[in-house]
Amino acid sequence: HVQLVESGGGLVQPGESLRLSCVASGITFSRHDMSWVRQAPGKEVGWVAGITSLPSLFRAASYADSVKGRFTISRDNAKNTLYLQMNSLKTEDTAKYYCTPGVYWGQGTQVTVS
Repeated sequence: HVQLVESGGGLVQPGESLRLSCVASGITFSRHDMSWVRQAPGKEVGWVAGITSLPSLFRAASYADSVKGRFTISRDNAKNTLYLQMNSLKTEDTAKYYCTPGVYWGQGTQVTVS
């Protein structure tokens, strides 16, 4: 069965950094475009960043305007792992973060900036 296990969240102060990881199993990870999404309490799920499944030479990443220039999405297909490097964190980045290929979801990892 498909498993997506996110980790790396925590409580940080504004301006600090975190690196989220998501390990996938049960899918051919390298063949899937992947995204990070987030949900803050009382708010709808919002897309954060996405990365294509193309070979690294052609791989493309895209970002929500709210995180552009601060967050970097990357992937290691050999490790079936998706990453999200989050720098210059703001209080408005507080949310539960999920990785997804679009259909499956993990349990998420909580990021609190306070």
